[in-house]
Amino acid sequence: MKYISTRGNYSPVSASEAIKLGMVPEGGLFVPEKVPELSLEKILSKKDNSYQEIASWILEYFLSDFDKGEIKNAVNKAYNNENFLSELITPLVSFDENTYIMELWHGPTAAFKDLALQLMPYLLNKAVKKSGSNKEIVILVATSGDTGKAALEGFKDVEGVKIIVLYPENGVSKIQKDQMITTGGSNTEVIAVKGNFDDCQNAVKKIFGDKNFNKKIKNNGFQFSSANSINWGRLVPQIVYYFAAYFYLIKKEVIKSGEKINITVPTGNFGNILAAYYAYRMGLPVNKFICASNENKILTDFIRSGKYDIKRKFKKTISPSMDILISSNLERFLFEITNHDSERINHWYKQLNENGEFEIDEENVNKINELFVGKYATEGETKETIKQVYNNYDYLIDPHTGVALSCLGKYRNNKDKLKTNVVDSTANPYKFSKAVLESIKGELKEKDDYKIINKLKELTDTPMHRALAELENESIKHYRKTSKDKVKEEISDILFK
Repeated sequence: MKYISTRGNYSPVSASEAIKLGMVPEGGLFVPEKVPELSLEKILSKKDNSYQEIASWILEYFLSDFDKGEIKNAVNKAYNNENFLSELITPLVSFDENTYIMELWHGPTAAFKDLALQLMPYLLNKAVKKSGSNKEIVILVATSGDTGKAALEGFKDVEGVKIIVLYPENGVSKIQKDQMITTGGSNTEVIAVKGNFDDCQNAVKKIFGDKNFNKKIKNNGFQFSSANSINWGRLVPQIVYYFAAYFYLIKKEVIKSGEKINITVPTGNFGNILAAYYAYRMGLPVNKFICASNENKILTDFIRSGKYDIKRKFKKTISPSMDILISSNLERFLFEITNHDSERINHWYKQLNENGEFEIDEENVNKINELFVGKYATEGETKETIKQVYNNYDYLIDPHTGVALSCLGKYRNNKDKLKTNVVDSTANPYKFSKAVLESIKGELKEKDDYKIINKLKELTDTPMHRALAELENESIKHYRKTSKDKVKEEISDILFK
């Protein structure tokens, strides 16, 4: 399978080359030239397979220049009992006969990003070897919270790789920040950026597109790549768990073979819900995707109106991983629904760059609305959902999952209550203990995050994730800070000092 640019500005490349490059050097993102379309019979033949077997099966379609042995080896190293606390890897928990929470946070950093970032280092390592390159790969990562630690943990001490993570200085939770700045490893760097996530993400994109800087990088024996979901190698592993969830529901006799389900995803960057969409394109029976947003709600507005407008007030919320105004993976989605119309993509994204907005045509708005529903939850609604779920089901959810469940509740009507709903739970609740405890008990006087964690544990008797148990006692190893305009200089200092 070959990969092409969303902007039609790059020759088709292999899967390994797309993974190695991260994003299109001339601007744009790599997408599969053609999404494999599988019959229902073919899909259902895998329903009794293990998570590892499902992962290998999916990856073989998309990584055609990797042999089966390489894929199987990578999958087994990534998805095992040492890395993931649940044997099912992404277990489902039911509230009622129609609502199933897919827990995506059983990996080493307590967030859904682990599902991709435990696998991706093995894929990237193989991709570099296949290209015959002898350059050291420099992974640049912009994070709104969870990707940073998951990437650091996945690439820590990987030979031939250096990883540099950018995060908004005041735009992540205390726990997320501590997870990153205490990371060990001889090849890890963390930079706090004075700005928001979009500033971090824009800095990475500008560096990828800076020809002179990239030339300097290559002349010094380095090559840039990415571990954000702009890299296809980050996105493709996320397709797997939607098939795994569907097979689980069949085996538990919740649904019949071929029955359609709804999928609700809390998302800011549109990557996780895009992976679900690719699963649908492969043949997974889906009725509706509920795209759940917090009060920044740029995706909600876009799905409803077709207008993407970043000229709005940016809000810091209790669901910080969704505090995003520029949803990178939306470009891939628009490329798909326009049947690979790169001319339109170039036009729309030129407008976004120049005017801070673009508007798509009515025909494509209608296409989106046939399958996608955009909803958003306020801070108050999110907190109330967290409280209700705990009081009614004795189950803790984090604020991002709270957003998702609140949005699902707004979507469901009498007809839709007959549908089985899979809801992505993207982070362990202890990563956002202050927001969770305040949702349950009201405003807190306590300011110490680790005391709050202990109070939440005492109150709920919910087991704490291993990634957070000893975090308070970890020593700080990363102190770098910079302005959003000086990121390139900071990276130069790291690489050329």
